[in-house]
Amino acid sequence: MWRKRAVGWLIISFMGLCLLLGRLIQLQLISTEHFTDREINLLEASVSQRSQEMVIDTGRGNFLDRNGNPLTHENIPVLILFPFLAKMDWDVAQVSKITGASEYSLRYSVEKAKEPFAFGSPKPLQLTEEQMEKINALKIPGVFAVKKKYNLLENPAAQLIGITGQNQNLLKERYPEKELSINTMVGLTGMEKSFDEFLLPEGASKLVYHVDATGGPLFGINVKYVEPANPFYPVNIKTTLDYDMQMMAEDLADQHGIKRGGIVLLDIETNSVLAMVSRPSINKSAPFDKDNGGTANHMIKQQIMGSVFKTVVAAAAIDHGLDDPARQFDCSKKINGQPDTKYQHGMLNFNDSFARSCNNTFATVAKELKDINPDLLEEYAESLALIGPVSWQGDIYHFNNFKQLQDEEKGRVFLSGEAKKDSNFVGLTGIGQHEVRATPLAVANMMATIARGGTKEMVRVASEIEYKNSTSLLEFKEQKMEGNTIAPYTAMKLQKLLREVVINEEGTGKWFKDLPYEVAGKSGTAETGRIVDGKQLHNKWFAGYFPYKNPKYALVAVNLGVTEDTGGVNPLFADMVKGIYNLNHNEEDPSLGSTES
Repeated sequence: MWRKRAVGWLIISFMGLCLLLGRLIQLQLISTEHFTDREINLLEASVSQRSQEMVIDTGRGNFLDRNGNPLTHENIPVLILFPFLAKMDWDVAQVSKITGASEYSLRYSVEKAKEPFAFGSPKPLQLTEEQMEKINALKIPGVFAVKKKYNLLENPAAQLIGITGQNQNLLKERYPEKELSINTMVGLTGMEKSFDEFLLPEGASKLVYHVDATGGPLFGINVKYVEPANPFYPVNIKTTLDYDMQMMAEDLADQHGIKRGGIVLLDIETNSVLAMVSRPSINKSAPFDKDNGGTANHMIKQQIMGSVFKTVVAAAAIDHGLDDPARQFDCSKKINGQPDTKYQHGMLNFNDSFARSCNNTFATVAKELKDINPDLLEEYAESLALIGPVSWQGDIYHFNNFKQLQDEEKGRVFLSGEAKKDSNFVGLTGIGQHEVRATPLAVANMMATIARGGTKEMVRVASEIEYKNSTSLLEFKEQKMEGNTIAPYTAMKLQKLLREVVINEEGTGKWFKDLPYEVAGKSGTAETGRIVDGKQLHNKWFAGYFPYKNPKYALVAVNLGVTEDTGGVNPLFADMVKGIYNLNHNEEDPSLGSTES
């Protein structure tokens, strides 16, 4: 009997041993990097348990402005101290002498530390190059002077650049074949999302030392510097943004109380974004909370554009002979033929109608264009690069149809074929209402297209991707848009119409007559259909370009969802023009006076 029991216990023990051995094989050989459904990396966890480290740079790529200035981070020369210094005698007096920090503060910081830290955190003591050289020359174990990468607290063009976050499911879905740590940051919005695969880290740069269970040195006090094996990473995305112009635009948008809306500034020659501001700002503590900011970039979202669309109607009218200067339109009537109790402009010709933004004229002309060809308004909107998408896209590297702005929305003129044949709908379309939509970026692109004489180009927000050593990985060259374009003659006539808006004594842009640059452009006030406290909400626009005779900049200012008697954007547009002039003439920007709207 006892033999059977002994054999039974041996079998049970052997099975238990096999189970333990199997578990050990799983832990040590099979599931070392993907343990459990939480994808735990046991190798990383093991290393982290027996080491302490100070990450100098996570290894994710960076964003620069067109002159190489950082937009998302800064490298600060700091003093790194390791906690094992508390257990040894080190030359704190010399470190104090070099840095100017007191010996007491240095010792106290080390004694209370449980992991390596930058002295002075959260606002670290910033060293000079000379101080860094002197500290590292001391060769004190656990004392280092290095440049550590810090994220900027305030990011310019926050919605355009976008945000990152840890998202294990998204990481696996986006990169199923890549071996990436579950802690890898991924781009969630904006350019961080569009350029994510380029920005992925090859590995972090860090200072590491091994410890025992008590936190003491395991293999002496040698600290190892670890960096990615590839010296060309992380890469830099060189954007087309101009840091000074971007910061000025951010400040002006806030000064002028833009709660929802923003600014787009383009370089006409290269068709590149120099500044882009979207409000409301991102709430960093809850970035996806739409009630408190949200990450939406309203400059690439379709908006109701109102009378700015009359520019498209004017282009079609010019080509089809409907702009006869001898012809008169009754601008004291609404588009339905009823008397207009608000605007009594009387009889106006086509040019004056455009300058004063007469609704009846452009509703009438739109209906006449419909009778010629119901597709004309859509065709001219496309020819003027208005209905998008307009941002840079193309084949690069190993990407087919790469898009610099993945979240950019398209615009539209009509939603259905029936609407474009209905006179009532067409009349509303002619004044930029009904279903007409465009992004502020596309509106700026339309102005740039007209200023260039009709040449359509894709809008760039990045010019190239650079390796860590500033050599070029790839370029995003200027690229023309496909499709029909307007004739140079049509563009020239539109240029004159847009300038007339400003120089006409009764023009809707007369506020810009005395600016340091000659401005051409078009205003817009669009009804949104939303009523708050009994008041209709409007989108208010001014879109234009300057200098008129030698165009360099296309600019759009828009305020979304404001009442008719508030939220005008003329002062904001005017101050942007003044600010750009001052920047270009190397003058200090004085308090920029506002122009009454």
